Amino acid sequence: MFLLHEYDIFWTFLIISSVIPILAFLISGVLAPISEGPEKLSSYESGIEPMGDAWVQFRIRYYMFALVFVVFDIETVFLYPWAMSFDVLGVSVFIEAFIFVLIPIVGSVYAWRKGALEWS
Repeated sequence: MFLLHEYDIFWTFLIISSVIPILAFLISGVLAPISEGPEKLSSYESGIEPMGDAWVQFRIRYYMFALVFVVFDIETVFLYPWAMSFDVLGVSVFIEAFIFVLIPIVGSVYAWRKGALEWS
């Protein structure tokens, strides 16, 4: 029989974890000082007068390096469980992991040969 009282702890935790951020935002909205002035509305608040437009275009190379980092970072996260249970899973999983590692390596070599990873 499905008993709802078994989930009382779950619902209590869910309600408390939902109420705490809402209360934090409400309290900060009430207690925070509200002062809008020219310094507050400027692009930078570090004391230096802004020069030029606030919208500066970044080169795509920054994003390329970030994407390569994220791909290899996530690949490492997925490889860790395979490495921890390698003795149980056997050779077939080793082949799958090898293919999994080979795909980003081939992509990196392709991007390197095309010059997408050159910083200059």
